[in-house]
Amino acid sequence: MSNLLFVLLDGAEDDPCPQLDGKKPIDVAEMPFLESRVTHRCRTTGRGYTQLFLNEFFTGHPPEIERAVLEAMGLGLSIKDRKRVAYRLSPARIEDSMVHWCYNNDAFKDELQECVMSHMDILEPYDPEIEFFVEGRAVLTMESDTVPETPAPPVDAPLVEIGGPLGELISAVSEDMGGVTEYPWGCGRFGNQYPGFQGIRNMTAFSDSPTSLGICASLGYDVRLVYDLESRFPAAREALEHGDVFLHIDEVDEYSHQKDPFKKKAVLERTDELMAEYFPDADRIIYFADHGTSCVTGEHILTDVPVWTNFDIGLEEGRIHPLDELVPTIIKHR
Repeated sequence: MSNLLFVLLDGAEDDPCPQLDGKKPIDVAEMPFLESRVTHRCRTTGRGYTQLFLNEFFTGHPPEIERAVLEAMGLGLSIKDRKRVAYRLSPARIEDSMVHWCYNNDAFKDELQECVMSHMDILEPYDPEIEFFVEGRAVLTMESDTVPETPAPPVDAPLVEIGGPLGELISAVSEDMGGVTEYPWGCGRFGNQYPGFQGIRNMTAFSDSPTSLGICASLGYDVRLVYDLESRFPAAREALEHGDVFLHIDEVDEYSHQKDPFKKKAVLERTDELMAEYFPDADRIIYFADHGTSCVTGEHILTDVPVWTNFDIGLEEGRIHPLDELVPTIIKHR
């Protein structure tokens, strides 16, 4: 099977974890399929966020489109009209003029979603569209004259007050939820996208993350939002019969933000089991990470990241190769 299988282990790099005797989850995870199949290892320079890495990975350029816009595209929301603005909404607690980002939201995410929807009439004159996804996060698009500049997770930051109807919505939800609300960031309008590298064939992207799906959608690739990890693999296997595949394991990053090295180790091991089950005959696998995410601090780590393949892509072992050269080199050696 000569089609390319790109496997993104999101945030796989880490800090040494005290709970793992000073080792990283990627170093202690038992991944026999990966270890037996990977024959070539090099590294590239990571980026601070997934969209920054993937856009440069697939086009050679950093994105000129804001994250919320990309995520709106990944979720199929209306955004290409220049009147519209996209807002990434993440659960946060507003307290003492600070934005405290919330993770481990299972206990209240459904209540938060219901609360937001109960106040959406505030935005009705602005033709809103909203879609919720993992852990109570959402993307909102609507008509607006302004694009707010706000802090982004995962680092808590001073509150930037949001005016207008969106600010009313945020305040109404916070009042009902005892301080927890959806706070916007990564906001913007539709803009320029660079073309993807030539040589990717009929690619389909699978993820539970609208971020990576948005990058792929902006490049004209087919995208499939699949929340369940177990379901992502058989769907990706079917697609690999017909073209290249991008398979995103976002859970690796999510458990890092939750500061849970044991869950991170477990999802890496489960990923390896699923790779062995569904892709034992895939002979063009590219494993890679986009950045590190610390199970100690819960924050992203800007560091060099691995690129591991089971075929020779002509790169020097152990060397740090430029990010914008990787995909053209992989295509050349496919």
